[in-house]
Order: sequence, then structure tokens, then C-alpha cells
Amino acid sequence: MQIIELDRILAAIDRDAIVAALENGFRSYSAGKVQLSPVGYLDLGGGGDCHIKAALADAEPFFAAKFVNGVPANRARGLPVQDGVVILSNAETGAIEAILHDRGELTELRTALAGVAAARLIAKPGSRILGVVGTGGQAQRQAEAVADALGIARADVLIAGRRPEAARALAETIGGAATSIEDLCARADIIVTATSSREILIARNWVRPGSRIVAVGADAPGKRELDPAILASATVIVDSVDQCVDHGETGWAVRAGLIDPAAVRELGLLLGTPQDFGDGETVVVDLTGIAVQDLAIAKAVWTAIRERAA
Repeated sequence: MQIIELDRILAAIDRDAIVAALENGFRSYSAGKVQLSPVGYLDLGGGGDCHIKAALADAEPFFAAKFVNGVPANRARGLPVQDGVVILSNAETGAIEAILHDRGELTELRTALAGVAAARLIAKPGSRILGVVGTGGQAQRQAEAVADALGIARADVLIAGRRPEAARALAETIGGAATSIEDLCARADIIVTATSSREILIARNWVRPGSRIVAVGADAPGKRELDPAILASATVIVDSVDQCVDHGETGWAVRAGLIDPAAVRELGLLLGTPQDFGDGETVVVDLTGIAVQDLAIAKAVWTAIRERAA
């Protein structure tokens, strides 16, 4: 067994390879070839939380278990906001082969790159303006990764959030522009929401017909960013029907009686096949984060580390 620290993990990152691995993971999951453990979640208070997830996929040499904590109050303490590990075990013997002490970085990266996969699927050709709702680390990752993937200039990235000063700071960091959430919805060709909100941030009447939205913030019970009425008039795509009905944006709309879970489509069934969404068709991708993503990114990184050492 090896314990791999963050510097070696970051040196082994190949974003294109990871996006491909994530897409394969989504496809395997939707084909019924992946076992997921029940999602473990602890509310640590003050916006802090702990996520525990595990996945085993058919024909894969490893299975993965992830334990990651986030404590926003640590900023004021001068401590890291996140810490965590991904454990890779041999799928045949159960022996632990590697503990990737990634400090939560692999979760952040796989979430951002899942946003890339979703955005590529639903973005209209010629999309020029990206809107990101959120001002934290994941919002920055989404802004940079999705803009680069879609060929959108950083100057054409709009940032909005609950704290205008934080939106201005992030916009300055990436070279974009800060605005209000309502204005962002009116102007952006594709929108990514990446906050820890527990209240609606985007109202139904702010969303134009034909809008494309990737929502990544609702990854635990109680979290939400979108008015459920948005989903009622949209094509809804999810990473996992079960998870998104349980604690994603989709679940809020289902519990309100606005959508039928049977009408929801899984991302893994659509990737790799060109989708002909109508120009006026609103599309929402609800990403709660599934453990097969953790398996996919951890395997990709561990494979790269071993190849470097060979």
C-alpha cells in the first residue's frame, strides 16, 4: 500500500484523460455496471460537511471509497478549508493499494470536469457568454474549465453570487465581469450554478426559453439553487436518477409534483450521442456527484503515477 500526497497527485493530472474517464464512468453507471454505496453525509454546522461515497464497477481492477470534509470556517482559522482521501482497493483481493491524500482536490476537479462533460452535451453551437453563479473555489474551477472547453473568452464569463464583493473578486481573478444573478440569466448562453445555497437563487421568470443550465450545488439534502418551476418546463438530465430525486434539484421539483421522475434522463445514456435539443428548449443538468466519478479520477491518477514510476 502506498500513501500518495497532494504534490504527486497534482503532477499526475491529465484533464482530457480524466474527462474521458468520467464520461466512461457515467456510461457504465447508467448501463447498470456500477455498484454505489449509500451516500454518507454529515452536516458539520456553519456550512461545513463530510461526504462519504464508494463505487465498484464491473471489469475494473479497483474499487474506490472517498472521505472528504469541507469546513468554510477554517479560512478564518488560517487552516485548509478541505481535507480528504480516496482509497483505491484491489477489486479481486480487497487489498488496499493506494491512499490518495488529495485534501479534497480530486473531488473538486472531478466535479468541475463533470461540468465540462455536461456543458459540452447541452451547449448551443456558438455559445459566447458563460454565466457562473457562485464565488468559491468550485465556481472558479467551473468558470475556467467550462469556458476553456467551449472556447469562451475569459472576458465573456459573467460571475454572480450572494455576496457582490465576492463576485467582483472572482471576476477580477479570472478576467471576467461581475453582475447580478438576474442579469446573468438574461445574458448568458450557458449557466453553471456552483454554490452551497439552501434557498432558491434563480427565479423561474429570470430564465429565458432555451436556456442551458448545469447545476452542481445541490449535492446534499437541503441544498438548492433553482426554482423548481424551472425544471417543470425543461428537459432534465441527471447524473443519477436515484440521487437527484433524493437530494438534487430534481428532488425539489418531484416533491412539489412538478415533474415525474420517469421523464428524467440520465447523463450516461446521452454522452457520446449528438443531442438535437431545440433552440427554444430549456435544458437543465442536475449533478449531485456520484461515486463512480471518484473511482474514475482516482484510477486515472493512480495509473499515471505508476506509469511515471515505472
